[in-house]
Amino acid sequence: MSRPVTLFTGQWADLPFEEVCRLASQWGYDGLEIACSGDHFEVDRALAEDEYVAGRHKILESYGLKVWAISNHLVGQAVCDDPIDERHRNILPARVWGDGEPEGVRQRAAAEMADTARAAAKLGVDTVIGFTGSKIWKYVAMFPPVSQEVIDDGYADFAARWNPILDVFDEVGVRFAHEVHPSEIAYDYWTTRRALDAVGNRPAFGLNWDPSHFVWQDLDPVGFILDFADRIYHVDCKDTKKRFDGRNGRLGSHLAWADARRGWDFVSTGHGDVPWEECFRALNSIGYRGPISVEWEDAGMDRLRGAEEAVGFIRNLLWDKPSAAFDAAFSTEK
Repeated sequence: MSRPVTLFTGQWADLPFEEVCRLASQWGYDGLEIACSGDHFEVDRALAEDEYVAGRHKILESYGLKVWAISNHLVGQAVCDDPIDERHRNILPARVWGDGEPEGVRQRAAAEMADTARAAAKLGVDTVIGFTGSKIWKYVAMFPPVSQEVIDDGYADFAARWNPILDVFDEVGVRFAHEVHPSEIAYDYWTTRRALDAVGNRPAFGLNWDPSHFVWQDLDPVGFILDFADRIYHVDCKDTKKRFDGRNGRLGSHLAWADARRGWDFVSTGHGDVPWEECFRALNSIGYRGPISVEWEDAGMDRLRGAEEAVGFIRNLLWDKPSAAFDAAFSTEK
């Protein structure tokens, strides 16, 4: 089988897990990137209940689906974030939020991420996708002026909090794929370099490549694949449409998703500005053979229509033989 096409379930957590399985199977997906949200995958139950993991597999198998990776973006966000506030309360399990005291939330989130690695190993997958949070994202505008010492401390804080988590990932043979994304410790090219350096470039810490976040920042998603070839541990496919017209700005103007006044928005895969063919040629060039996961986040389209459309679009890009001309022009060998 060619690279499997999966559906990320994070945007479907309002539906029961079995219903998402039924829909994904009906649409032609090979499996799921299961989010630790809703009733889809509960880390505490996976570790505490002998039959829980077997039950997840039984449901998947009944619909002809498999799982290659799980995600825990929401809990990972709380590991490094500052401030911790009501936004986090709205996304975290009650056991992680606790009394809401910020450092306690961070510590419980870190413990939950370590447990997520253990639960992933028990499920039989080797990759966990997620966010890291960031102590210094709040300084992204760099005004009022921020000293280099403050920025350095942010990366040191990230390393101090995540290295013990990554130790557990190493112990159980699972990798963490950080989604490079605004509001995280790594959100563009140079911050990704800095984050990798901060944890000593250890193999347990890699990347989830999602081109949508590069395109609206005017970054090159193709070059990112080639430059970080050995760190692309997972692929999420989501598209972005830019509308920079003099009024609509890159930062979104604090407007809701799908508001026409925004300078950019997430759209259905294949309807935006991501150079998909070049991206998939680059994935071929680096030899990526893992799952291609569709992440549905188009507030302007019915998701039941869009998710089905997306799987067909992605399959049309899954060529088994990469372009020799592209490889010659964009070889990753230095």
